[in-house]
Amino acid sequence: MDRIAFDIAHLLAGGLLLVSFMMIYQDRMFALLRVFALHAVVLSLSVAWQAYQQGAAHLYVTAAIALIFKGIVIPTALRRIVQTLGIHREVETVVGVGLTMLAGIGLSALSIVLMLRVTGMADVFTREDLAFALSVVLLGLLMMVTRRNAVSQVVGFMSLENGLILAAAGAKGMPLVVEISVAFSVLIAFIVIGVFLFRIRERFDSVDVSALDEFRGDRQ
Repeated sequence: MDRIAFDIAHLLAGGLLLVSFMMIYQDRMFALLRVFALHAVVLSLSVAWQAYQQGAAHLYVTAAIALIFKGIVIPTALRRIVQTLGIHREVETVVGVGLTMLAGIGLSALSIVLMLRVTGMADVFTREDLAFALSVVLLGLLMMVTRRNAVSQVVGFMSLENGLILAAAGAKGMPLVVEISVAFSVLIAFIVIGVFLFRIRERFDSVDVSALDEFRGDRQ
């Protein structure tokens, strides 16, 4: 039974990493938002399974928050923002998708090797989840730095936070008050990001963040 529990947890955490690679591969905005919603669904399943295995009822709240906000509310709102602002439907990248995927593979391998060595004293169940979680975090950072569009950078930030949630759940959970605080912080950050996107679109007629660098250069 313990072996089956480990295999399921391993499958869900690995699935979250796989979906992170799927997000990096996407070159269409709406497809990226759909994959991000899938990312949240896999995260909620992983956290719910951790709640079941640990007997931690409060982790079910975390799973529900991830499913409702990140799986439904945020992707829907971002989709409407894209439609309202008339943002380019293609995801603009700094480097090619192939190079980004290779970099992602390297970061994932590095994080797994590093985490397995650092957490040598922890149980196998925790070590595997933390290794996958660090990989998801690094891939979120990679998406943020290799995407020129502000919306795709927001998605990278949200996927990074999903990795942190997976790490917290794998490390035997976190207090419920922390989870609720994180949920409200994410909601407030999303509202601020929405306002930020509208202001960028109004000022520069684009949400390409390179426009900010050009504007700064003009001012200088």
